[in-house]
Formats: sequence, structure tokens, C-alpha cells
Amino acid sequence: MRVTARENKMTNTANEPATPPAIPAPSREAMLGTISAGLGYTLWGVSVIYYKQLIEISPFEVLAHRSVWTVLLLVPAVWALHRFGLFRAALKNKRILGTLALTALIIGSNWFVFIYSINESRVVETSLGYYINPLVSVLMGVFFLSEKLSKAQIVAVVLAAAGVANMTWALGELPWISLFLAFSFAGYGYLRKITPVGAVEGLLVEMLVLLPVSLGYLLWLEGTAGTSFVGGDAWTIFLLMMTGPMTAVPLLLFTYGAQRIRLATLGLMQYFAPTLQFFFAVWLYGETLTDTHIVTFALIWAGLAIFSGDTWWRERELRKLARLSAAAERG
Repeated sequence: MRVTARENKMTNTANEPATPPAIPAPSREAMLGTISAGLGYTLWGVSVIYYKQLIEISPFEVLAHRSVWTVLLLVPAVWALHRFGLFRAALKNKRILGTLALTALIIGSNWFVFIYSINESRVVETSLGYYINPLVSVLMGVFFLSEKLSKAQIVAVVLAAAGVANMTWALGELPWISLFLAFSFAGYGYLRKITPVGAVEGLLVEMLVLLPVSLGYLLWLEGTAGTSFVGGDAWTIFLLMMTGPMTAVPLLLFTYGAQRIRLATLGLMQYFAPTLQFFFAVWLYGETLTDTHIVTFALIWAGLAIFSGDTWWRERELRKLARLSAAAERG
């Protein structure tokens, strides 16, 4: 009996072992992006425990080491990722270089206050600041990008403002740590958003801006009181050296994830870090959680729930419109 080529092909295919279908590229990318961003935010949250190990060292010295070791980590990273050309282009562009010099000062001051708050056992205020941060970013969009607030976003901002007002009234002073962290990080995010430079090479430029001051301070400190790096034990030296990876790795993970997952997913995940910080502050380090804190956090959490729900709904509608538009074009 004669077997045609088509029949032979069908027979061979039927005899081949069944293989599970491959994960579609978009789904796989989204999964990897979610894991990456989640790890980045988790590391930012866990960094409280890390910097708590350095509370015997001045925040200025920790910040200086953070700049130095981040540069030493990023230089080979930029080279390995073949982004050295983009790095040089950023250095040659006066406008980009000027903006990155400003963002370097902003993020440096943000890091200092973060380290200071841990040294002073005020991590609850730190977590409050990073909870407020998304709402501050929304306000910056209104003032600097002429974006309009939805009704839900207005309610969310009002609730957050009420929470800050409640804490201010109860304490008799502004919760400056929370507000500084929120506004400085939101300002940093806004400036980096409008600056055409990648995350890795941009961070390297920023750290190079801080490097002369950091090295100068460490040399001065070594010549006077002595540094914890030169006079410290092996564990202290290791922790100071690891400030580089603790700075760069979460950012790289976040950047990789942010490029691959939906905005709504990323928006919800950004609460990982302050939630971990809040948990560590209260249950691990025993910081006092007063009635004022509870009311303040309740107001801000309610605002964030409304804000996140509104963001999720809006993105869902945009995706639906995009699908309908694509279907219309095919039809």
C-alpha cells in the first residue's frame, strides 16, 4: 500500500510524545516581571533590618559608603550590559547631566533621612512616608504635567491629607520624616521620568556626582575620628561594602519588572516595602504604635485603597478600549 508524504507526516506526528505547550511569551514576561518587581520591593522593605545593623555608625558615614560601593558595583554592570555608550552620552548632554546632578542630591538626602530614621527608631514614620508617596506623585502630575484628578483620586488625596493633619495636631509638629521621604522620592521619580536616560547609567551618573563628597568625607573622617571601615571588624566591613548591592540590586529588579507588568499591578506592589517596614517597626523592633498612628494609618490606607481601585479600573477600561480598537481594525 502506498503511503503519501502527507499521511507519513501525520503518522510520525501522532507517534511523537506529546509536549506541554510553551508558556506564551507575554505571559512568561509578565510572570518574570511580577517576580522581579516583587523582589525589588521586598528588598527595599527588608533593608530596614539591614541598616539596623549599622545603627552604631553615623548616617553620614553610611551614606558615603553607599555612594562609593554603588559606583564600584555599577561600573562593571554598565559595561557588561553594553550601556557604556549611553552612559557617556548622558555625561556629554549638559541638560541631562544637570538634571541628574539635582536628582543625585535629592536621592542622597532621601537616603540620609531614611538611614537617620532607622537609627532613631522612627521606622513607623518611614513607612508612613512611603505609603503617602504615590499620592504625592499624583499631585505632582497635577501641578507639573497638568494632569487632572478623578473624583476617586481627590477623595484619596483628601483622606491622606486628613491623616497627616491628624498626626500633626496630635504631635504638635509636622511628621517631617514622613513628608520629606514622600516628597523627595516623588520629586526624584518625577525628574527621572522626564529625563531620557536609563535606570542603570542614570544611577551611575548620580553616584559619580556624590562620589567626590563621599570620598572627601571618608578621608576627612579617617584623619580625625577614624572610619568604621578601617577600624571596624570583618562583619562591619562586609555590611558597609554590601550597601552597594543593597542600593543597586532592588532598583535593577524594579526596573526590569516595571517594563513587563501592568501599571495597576505595579501600583499595588509598591505597598510591599512600607508594609514590611511597618511590620518590622512594630513587631520586630517594638516601636510604639499610638492611637494617633492608628487613626492616621487608617485614613491613609483607606485613601490608598480608593486610589488603587480607581487605577485598576481605569487601566482595565483602557485595555478594553484597546482590544475593541484592534478588533475593529482587523474587521
